[in-house]
Amino acid sequence: MPHTALTPVFVGLRTGLHVLFAALAVLVIVRAVISPTESSVAAIVLTLVMIATYGVGAVKTRTTGQSARALRLLWLAALTLEWVVLLWLTPEAAYLVFPLFFLYLHLLGPWWGAAAIVVATVTAICALGIHNGWSLAGVVGPLIGAGVALLIGLGYQALAREAQQRETLMGELLATRGQLAATEHESGVLAERARLAREIHDTVAQGLSSIQMLLYAAERADPDRPGAEHIRLARETAAGNLADARRFIRELTPPDLDDRGLGGALRRLADSQWAAQGLHVNVRVSDTVDLPMQVQTALLRIAQGAIANAIQHAHATTATITLAADHERLQFTIADDGEGFDPHIATIGSRGRSDSFGLQAIRERAEQLGGSLTIDTHPGGGTQLTVELTLEKFA
Repeated sequence: MPHTALTPVFVGLRTGLHVLFAALAVLVIVRAVISPTESSVAAIVLTLVMIATYGVGAVKTRTTGQSARALRLLWLAALTLEWVVLLWLTPEAAYLVFPLFFLYLHLLGPWWGAAAIVVATVTAICALGIHNGWSLAGVVGPLIGAGVALLIGLGYQALAREAQQRETLMGELLATRGQLAATEHESGVLAERARLAREIHDTVAQGLSSIQMLLYAAERADPDRPGAEHIRLARETAAGNLADARRFIRELTPPDLDDRGLGGALRRLADSQWAAQGLHVNVRVSDTVDLPMQVQTALLRIAQGAIANAIQHAHATTATITLAADHERLQFTIADDGEGFDPHIATIGSRGRSDSFGLQAIRERAEQLGGSLTIDTHPGGGTQLTVELTLEKFA
């Protein structure tokens, strides 16, 4: 089994079961030696065979798969048959039904296992009654043993389910942490690239542009004076360096935003990628809206994630992207006419929905910018995601 926090408990329970089976088998042999009968030798031999069958099966059935399940059922059937024969030879074999109870529950499941326990209990009671005569102890003893085995077995299965759920939750938490770390790294890289692009634009590019204009003015003022060719060469060199600086700015700027900003990038996606997937997207974002590059990048990624959910999961046909901004606040909305969903289940109650991680990523991007995400949706009623930001921190 995979190692978990409850692995020592499971190992302890299984070890205890093996020790219990061995101790009860030894008890049957000792009783056969102390109180010999005509069938004592056969009982001892069959008990040793049963011990060997148990040991071999406990080792060989640790693998997984369909063939392993068939092997476990065959092993359990062999143990049961040997126990029934041994029970016919000696009444002390009735004690061995107790570890068999746990095997029935573990290998057959709660319902078939409980049914097998009932049958085995009735068999043990009848065997004790035939060998030793009918008594209250011969009836109550196996019944109590069956009840205790049921409680312990069901408790073991509950622990196993809890361990599996904890492992699943831990895996999801690790995946989310990795995704958050990757998102933060991506956001940091994009923010640094945007900062460098702004610095180059505001310093180097502007300086080269001014130098080029001044040299051009000097060249036009007296084109025939001595040294005019040096002025022209300096102007051309400045123009070349300015072109290089602008290329650096374009390379540092996210490619989706290097033309006309957020509005232009969204329209290109709407006209090409999203339209090809059958979704008509209306973009209501003005090209004159001046936002910091890191905000534009985050909003573009949010729109891409929301539209991907609308296409893949909501089966929407129309969506609208709207940006309303002033000097202080920004409101970015993506609305679709898809199937909608229960936001409580998608964001809190269920990690099984494939789009819940997309919503979580959108929420994390908004929170990294100091904003918030509001989800307005219900099953059959479309979805509207609204991101609200305060722009003062980016001033």
